[in-house]
Amino acid sequence: MKMQVKVNGFEYKIEYSDSMIETVIKPMINQWTIMRKKSDHRCIVFLAAPPAVGKSTLAHVIERLSHDMKNVIPVQSLSLDGFHHKNEYLKKNHLSEIKGMPETFDLEAFTAKLKRLQHDNIVWPEYDRTLHDVVDEGVYVESEIVLIEGNWLLLDEKGWNDLDQYCDYSVFIKADESLLRDRLINRKIRGGMSQEAARNFYLNSDRKNIYRVMNNQKKADLVLEMEPSGEYKIVKGE
Repeated sequence: MKMQVKVNGFEYKIEYSDSMIETVIKPMINQWTIMRKKSDHRCIVFLAAPPAVGKSTLAHVIERLSHDMKNVIPVQSLSLDGFHHKNEYLKKNHLSEIKGMPETFDLEAFTAKLKRLQHDNIVWPEYDRTLHDVVDEGVYVESEIVLIEGNWLLLDEKGWNDLDQYCDYSVFIKADESLLRDRLINRKIRGGMSQEAARNFYLNSDRKNIYRVMNNQKKADLVLEMEPSGEYKIVKGE
């Protein structure tokens, strides 16, 4: 299946095998639909993963597919990135250099939104990749199933480990560190960095985030693994 999706303001051409669509993605959408029909509140799904596994793209594909499927409740994809502290705050608190790590997110605001999201239609802030900052007037959330993607959603650290009380189903994507390293370095080079600068950035920043996500995450309901092809396979589910 070929699809063009817009992720973080950029257009991407995506191609997933029919096998993965039928065995991984569609069963998740069907399961969430069943869960929502049995529940008295909106179904909230967490999609957590380290950087470079394509979680934002996967979330958008799931949303698109859910609108094309019959007898399912459409999924709306959202991102944790809208809860970055704004650049002004990061600069004032000397956090700009570690932007993207858990300490640079407004966890209190995110938790408050999650509480409301269970029963209310709300406005969800977004991260603008052209401004490199948060836009409060983001997207209006009204779907009965929402999929929130982010690195730190299953982080087993103080404050973050309380979020699962608002989550009805969780998915974690793991991947080999060497695969993520190559993807992240190549991404920086495509963005204009030299190979040496991209490698140093990986060693000083990206690698730390990968290890923190992979080694400090709570158990998910479903675990996927990214293969070298960029597709996903199920390695554990309940």
